[in-house]
Amino acid sequence: MDVTVALTVNGVERTVTTDPQRPLLDVLREDLHLTGAKYACGEGRCGACAVLMDGRRVLSCVTPVSLADGKSITTIEGLAQGDRLHPVQEAFLEEGAMQCGYCTPGMILSAVALLQQTPNPTDEEIVAGMNGNICRCNGYVKIQNAVRRAAEKMRR
Repeated sequence: MDVTVALTVNGVERTVTTDPQRPLLDVLREDLHLTGAKYACGEGRCGACAVLMDGRRVLSCVTPVSLADGKSITTIEGLAQGDRLHPVQEAFLEEGAMQCGYCTPGMILSAVALLQQTPNPTDEEIVAGMNGNICRCNGYVKIQNAVRRAAEKMRR
């Protein structure tokens, strides 16, 4: 039986009537036409589908949309403030921390969540915080550099 879910996505209140067990990723991509979060493994193991729910990283491919009811969701499309990129987005560009770009939205949102909880992370904390995000192009060194740079930007 379908239910109506009310959620705020990138600052805009939205409602969707759907199966409560349907993955949040499917609702974002198919119903709300926000395609930044990517479908990859479908098992919550790769991080390509990462979004923020009330500021915390969730893997939207394994998160039932019913858990998003009443929550605030941030996708890569809602991270920038107008034409001004988020410091993590800026750092990823400056460090060249992307190749094919498929994992990049999930990586960026995971980095945002990490830096909100740990503003001055050690390299070990960056590795641990980004664990669960897979880059098929193996850009991990540049990604780690970007997270370090973003942390510095955000502390200023």
